[in-house]
Amino acid sequence: MEVILENSKSLLKKALTLCLSLALLFGSTTVASAQALPEGTLISYLASRNAITDPKALLRYSLPIDNPSIRQIQKDIEDISNHIKGKRWSFISRDVRQSALNLSLHGNDILKSIPQEQQGQSLIDHLKEGINALQESVEKKDKESTIKEQASVLDTITTIEEMMVVGFPFEVPSQYANLPQLKGRAVIALETTKGNIKLVLDGYNAPVNAGNFVDLVNRGFYDGLPFTRAEEFFVVQAGDPPGDATGFKDPSTGKDRTVPLEIQIRGEDSPIYGTTLEDAGYYLPELALPFNAYGAIATARPENDPNAGSSQFFLYRFDTELTPPGFNLMDGRYSVFGYLIEGKDVLDKITTEDKIISAKVISGLDNLVKS
Repeated sequence: MEVILENSKSLLKKALTLCLSLALLFGSTTVASAQALPEGTLISYLASRNAITDPKALLRYSLPIDNPSIRQIQKDIEDISNHIKGKRWSFISRDVRQSALNLSLHGNDILKSIPQEQQGQSLIDHLKEGINALQESVEKKDKESTIKEQASVLDTITTIEEMMVVGFPFEVPSQYANLPQLKGRAVIALETTKGNIKLVLDGYNAPVNAGNFVDLVNRGFYDGLPFTRAEEFFVVQAGDPPGDATGFKDPSTGKDRTVPLEIQIRGEDSPIYGTTLEDAGYYLPELALPFNAYGAIATARPENDPNAGSSQFFLYRFDTELTPPGFNLMDGRYSVFGYLIEGKDVLDKITTEDKIISAKVISGLDNLVKS
């Protein structure tokens, strides 16, 4: 089954032409003609917003919480990564000072959003200690220590933000309610012939696609299956079962299980189901789970049917032509439901000679809901 766009690059060029036309239509005086600009320049012009490419940051931002204070601290601490390579210590020091000030001024606002108050206070105290330790590393201009302390602070922020989530943010449409759903998050370990990979799946924004994957992992469906596609700078794909079947046949019903396209636009109450964002009339919206990060995991599907995904999935490996920051042809066409957080070097090496030895749910199985 052909499940990934074969004509992605030509479609990208068409999309760029469309965006250029729209810019001209609405009176932009700063856009030159497509013929006058090299393709990379045009892409850079269209991709004006700064894309977040760190998978853990994307997972933090995709949590369904509303607390500007913790988000600002998160943003300041993450901004250190933009300056650390260049050793721009004045900017790094500013970020740390700002985060410490925000925590001092708004710690109570953060605590109010955590249902478990006692545990929340302990975490806030731990966050203060972590920011102080980070400040000491910055003052010493110790790059390795700064990176280590930054990671520790961000882990604490992640825990605080996860504790802020109360309940599940929406109901899956009734026509898909019979499918497994992940009402939260799960961590998956893939053992491959090239090494181990760890994935975090996000059911808050893709409960059906993430739930389907977790259910299949828990059944042992993927154990021993080969990687059927491995294109450098594009995708690594697996999940095609032996024989004529192209997906999962549910033994309890004897029928093929299919899952719909499921795309969550940031700020919307619930995902859009069963149609590409292009067909739904959306152009370049900000998504909760974009393809920005190396190793984004998504459901593979036939190109002509957005509701025919099943067991096949792919892990995204960047093609710079297809993945300029903030403008990705894959966004809105395939359901991203998680990110690789460990094993990038393993994903780099996988070929069609490799296979999945085993797939296991490390945590989050209790978030899986089946009808």
